[in-house]
Amino acid sequence: MTRARVAALLFSSLLTACSVSKGDAAVRKEGESAVLAQRELRMREALARTGPGAPNPAALARWLLPKSLKQISGLALTADGRLLAHDDSHGRVAEIDYRRGTIVKEFLLGPEVVKADFEGITVSGDGTVYLLASNGTLYEFKEGKDGEHVPYTMHDTGLGQDCEFEGVAFDASIQSLLLACKIVKTLALRDSMVIFRWKLREGTERLSRLTVPVSRLIGSNGWKTVHPSDITIDPKSGNYVIVSSRDKALVEITPAGAVVSARLLPGDHAQAEGVAITKDRILIISDEAAGGTAAITLYRLP
Repeated sequence: MTRARVAALLFSSLLTACSVSKGDAAVRKEGESAVLAQRELRMREALARTGPGAPNPAALARWLLPKSLKQISGLALTADGRLLAHDDSHGRVAEIDYRRGTIVKEFLLGPEVVKADFEGITVSGDGTVYLLASNGTLYEFKEGKDGEHVPYTMHDTGLGQDCEFEGVAFDASIQSLLLACKIVKTLALRDSMVIFRWKLREGTERLSRLTVPVSRLIGSNGWKTVHPSDITIDPKSGNYVIVSSRDKALVEITPAGAVVSARLLPGDHAQAEGVAITKDRILIISDEAAGGTAAITLYRLP
């Protein structure tokens, strides 16, 4: 495990806490390996106890992240199930082993690390990675090795005047990126949750828009509006799942905009900024430090 860093951890009642002791390098490496094996076993046991289809229990695990990820924002899963996360203000991408609580690698965009207000990350079908800035600019690049500086290409969607963005996902069914609007600037759309679809192949119909009236989302929740922090796609249903930090909301809609569910986030989240769903039905939510320590939290998805 090259340069893998063991994250601190704070387990729910389903898992018990453990820590890595310091000492001689060989002893430390052996101890870390034992801890990681123990964590992986406990995760399997916790998943087996909850079982598919069970109601949301307490968190399966909560991993506290190192300072380099204190501004963790969006989350994305690769085709082979690895979790990528990114920094909010610098072009830094990390791979997190979410089952064992380790940082596998980190790589950087550009020879001089690019700075922007990064708000979302996703991976397309061919493995290309995209970072989305709040002004609608997309940064396209290939995944790098640990410590590598990778080249990137910028795309201006031209949507910065319409929205302040916070969240991006890849919809394979339409070969498009979904750009989630946190703050709608267009007056006529301010009573709606807005998601732009940006086709990866250039053409006359590259952009389209999905709008969902906020009134349909609020229901009995008491929210005044919904401000998406991140968006992902449920690999089982193909539905869009949105997390909102400001409203502490978890929303699921169909690609046509029908509301499937709108409910409060499970657990206690100070600043929920990212969301991902694994193929084996684990819901992953990331929290920025917000005065404390950044973390990712794992739940069994009903």
